[in-house]
Amino acid sequence: MCYIFGFMFLILSLIMFSLSFSFLMNDMVNLIEIWGLTLNSTNFVYIILLDWMSLLFMSVVMFISSMVIFYSEEYMMGDLTKNRFILMVVMFVFSMMFMILSPNLISILLGWDGLGLVSYCLVIYYQNVKSYNAGMLTALSNRIGDVAFLMAIAWMMNFGGWSFIYYLDFLYNDEIMMLISSLMILAAMTKSAQMPFSSWLPAAMAAPTPVSSLVHSSTLVTAGVYLLIRFSNCLSSMHLYFLLFIASLTMFMSGLGANFEYDLKKIIALSTLSQLGLMLSILALGESKLAFFHLITHALFKALLFMCAGNVIHSLGNCQDIRFMGGLIKHLPLTCIYMNICNWALCGIPFMSGFYSKDLIVEVMSMSVLNVYIYLIFYISIGLTVAYSFRLSYYSLIGSFNFLSLNMIKESSLIMLKGMSGLILLVVFMGSCFNWMLYSTPMLIILPFYMKIMTLLMVLIGMFWGLEFSKFSLTYKMNFFNLTFVSFLGLMWNMPMISTLGVNFNFLKMGKVYMKTFDQGWIEYYGSKSLFILLKKMLNIQIISMNHLKIFMMLLFIWFMFLLLI
Repeated sequence: MCYIFGFMFLILSLIMFSLSFSFLMNDMVNLIEIWGLTLNSTNFVYIILLDWMSLLFMSVVMFISSMVIFYSEEYMMGDLTKNRFILMVVMFVFSMMFMILSPNLISILLGWDGLGLVSYCLVIYYQNVKSYNAGMLTALSNRIGDVAFLMAIAWMMNFGGWSFIYYLDFLYNDEIMMLISSLMILAAMTKSAQMPFSSWLPAAMAAPTPVSSLVHSSTLVTAGVYLLIRFSNCLSSMHLYFLLFIASLTMFMSGLGANFEYDLKKIIALSTLSQLGLMLSILALGESKLAFFHLITHALFKALLFMCAGNVIHSLGNCQDIRFMGGLIKHLPLTCIYMNICNWALCGIPFMSGFYSKDLIVEVMSMSVLNVYIYLIFYISIGLTVAYSFRLSYYSLIGSFNFLSLNMIKESSLIMLKGMSGLILLVVFMGSCFNWMLYSTPMLIILPFYMKIMTLLMVLIGMFWGLEFSKFSLTYKMNFFNLTFVSFLGLMWNMPMISTLGVNFNFLKMGKVYMKTFDQGWIEYYGSKSLFILLKKMLNIQIISMNHLKIFMMLLFIWFMFLLLI
């Protein structure tokens, strides 16, 4: 089954890539309308929008999905329900297709809710308490955005249809359209895990690693960014300022949190959150095309980074703590090479795929006139990205070997390596190819010398700080203040506590009070139970239901006597 779906997705990916190139060169857009029914003069139609953006994104999603399915063949080898897992992944990809292809809110909702439902099933795939909690947190956080989406659908009834692509340019200052845009921003914030809905993203790491690779690169978390890219024409300046502030804060918070995290998959999840903040920040600065460019380059290297992490976790007997790793370059050379290349792309090291989009984003931000806060937070976030990437490299690849003496760490997973090797060339070369495709005229950005080299300077500072911080934190003695501070930063500014205990604590406490007072307390004793005992004593007719023959005979005799008397 893995090979069937894998090859099918791979062929579809190549077809869609060639189509997107053709559409881009010829500046073509195709709209296909499939009529459903008409209700109250409103048409329910399924619209398929084929342009270079939807086709290119679909080809990237399909290619990553095919590699992930090949990778799952070996990763999920011992699983008794492997075919069910593969089918759920395929459903997940098809939900994303629904979302990408349609500019109609009703049909986007099919994919949007499909992503939410299937992601819940995949997060709780390994059935234990931690997975159930993570799945519930993921599902309920996303439901907030789904409610906003449904409200937007209701408000769009005012326009007589749900195909928002027809209304974006004409209804720019319309009050109803501004409200719909606000609801769309809320929906995108929950799906892309922006503050204060960030806590579900690291929790979703309870899913199997192939799912994490797919979710965190090109499907679930990017759905919100893609929706806002489509909606970007009608976002007012107030919306953009709000989005910029939230996204920049998310970017900073997740970069800071990743430097204090020790779980390998959670570090990579927080780096995804940081990159999502970067995409939405540049989108809020008015560069939606650039946000899309970073979306597709990020999808490639993040998918491979999770695959490498999965291979490392497998080799270390399902150990995810980076403090147990070290010196893996000797045991897993190819995996470590791939992992390092992905880390370089994530940091924006020149001529890797991430560099072309990330450097362009930072230079466009430097060129725009906004304020010192945005300028500083962008560069600090870049420094933090490099710091946690090099900290991860130090702990897992360079540092001393800290795992058990009795181990079987070797590069033996050939099928997984083939799946990973399919992506490595794209990670290295596709950034420049996409750059040539999307920007046929090269973007010339002229800045003063110090502003121009600021990115490179922050990368070097982050590199040094990440390596030094790793050595420092290994030998660092914790006192109470430092422990509190580190746990505050490592727990994403206490956001998981706020979004779980902070939301439900009062309701659970009131429920306990209610149970103690009513169900198990004096009110029950003097109320329902007392009434029951009193009635039981007053009406002693329990004897009738004891099935004694003499009772029935006596009742029959009384009945006959009653009939004779009448």
